[in-house]
Amino acid sequence: MPPRTTDSTPERRDDDRAPSTGPEPETAGEREGGAAAGAGAGSGKGGDGTSGARPAEPGAGDTAPTPSPAGEDGDEGGEGGDDTDQRVAAMRRAADGGRRWRALHLAGCAVLLAVAVTGGAVALGGGQDGGTGVDAVSAAGALSPGDLARGDLDAGIASLQKHLRAQPRDFGGWSTLGVAYVEQARTKGDPSRYPQAERALRRSLDLEPGNDQALAGQAALAAARHDFPGALNHADRALKQNPYNERALCTRIDALVELGRYDDAAKAADTADDRRPGVPVFTRYAYVHELRGDVRTARSVLERALGSASAPADVAYVATSLGQLAWNQGEYKTALGHYARALAADDAYLPALEGRARAQAASGDRAAAVTGLEQVVARFPLPGPLVALGELYEDRGADGDRAKAGDQYALVDAWTALARAGGANTDLETALAAADHGDKEEALRSARAEWDRRHSVHTADALAWALHVNGRDEEALPYARRATATGYRNAVFLYHRGVIERATGDERGARTHLKAALDLNPGFSPLGAREARTALKDLEGNR
Repeated sequence: MPPRTTDSTPERRDDDRAPSTGPEPETAGEREGGAAAGAGAGSGKGGDGTSGARPAEPGAGDTAPTPSPAGEDGDEGGEGGDDTDQRVAAMRRAADGGRRWRALHLAGCAVLLAVAVTGGAVALGGGQDGGTGVDAVSAAGALSPGDLARGDLDAGIASLQKHLRAQPRDFGGWSTLGVAYVEQARTKGDPSRYPQAERALRRSLDLEPGNDQALAGQAALAAARHDFPGALNHADRALKQNPYNERALCTRIDALVELGRYDDAAKAADTADDRRPGVPVFTRYAYVHELRGDVRTARSVLERALGSASAPADVAYVATSLGQLAWNQGEYKTALGHYARALAADDAYLPALEGRARAQAASGDRAAAVTGLEQVVARFPLPGPLVALGELYEDRGADGDRAKAGDQYALVDAWTALARAGGANTDLETALAAADHGDKEEALRSARAEWDRRHSVHTADALAWALHVNGRDEEALPYARRATATGYRNAVFLYHRGVIERATGDERGARTHLKAALDLNPGFSPLGAREARTALKDLEGNR
């Protein structure tokens, strides 16, 4: 797996049907534009798979919201069985156009994506599959986020929409709908849902100013958009109203981690563990320890969390986290065992499918890895698996593979355009993907912009690598050192530092860190690991 951040934490899989679009607190005229209008408002590029902040995990909901007031519109989604295929096809058409006419692509792919994502989802009262356990919401109260997490998210959203048409002043229902849209954006790879989430959460606060459910939802939305100072502010406001709000406690940890405030994140994790112990908090507690190099504690906490997990969604989530941790340490057989357990709980859980493919690639089973990642991106073409698949094509080098790899990298641009249109900051993704597979100057611009916002180990690594590929290694070295300063055991960071040290003439440091990267995780990247081995061989020959 790529370096794990709170942005790329495994997420619970809901079903693969077309996302619903919502009741939203807007006028009838705005209803006609729907998500397509919002998504068509911007453009951009990028992507490595760290997009979106750590989501609320399965069962991470707060207490069930109390019914209250508001609502009107509802461009609720139909089932649209072919919608995912249409969305992927539109992304591929946009990306193909981008390779021929890049400027036009960057300006227009968000619109194409938005049409694909929302196609077939504009009819009021569209049908949803019944029998899921969350296909009805009584007038007495809306579903909680936890209820949604344990069932069918799309059907739960449709039920909330129905409920809010009947009980339009249910502020709790609006806050739950907003959070559900954030979850839908993540699980469907559809950032056009973010503006809808924002409107629903704002409606909740208009009806009940200062309610902690909506404030926590705003925190989750801000984190998903990579606005981590905003996420921290909203989480603190929610916790002032309710110190035990689980979503706010978890998002506060996420925001502090992504801002690079690791000591504060550790204190926040301790506080959350005292107040609301459970799977969502345990996984964050483990990750804070992993970032500080304490893999033993991270593994122990995750194993205890897995032992306490009973719902299939929780089992899949925690087992995948264990798989990622093992993969990051080069323990591929162990990682595959954890991914197998995750998939036994949920055989279509995308993060586990992606993780299994990466572990297969690192173990030498490249054919299975390619097949697995092709299946993943056929369903949801997200930046992480797109880049991973592109690099596997490049490494394989068969006829047509270079063109296939280019297709995957172009699709990253298309996805990122939609993310930016939905209000998400994608500079980290842009820097990481563009440095290796795109516009190097754009990589540096994006990395600098992200560093200006936050000083995490991941942004330090991205800036170091962007400076390196632009030939500015003396400037890059302090950032590469900072990326490895916390003790976080990450082969990519070590590889980047070793390459930069070699470029600055520090052959001893280069040998140390290139060897450390390959000793830790020799299959960290099909291309990067190969380059690390070549560089290390050259350095050893020069001794």
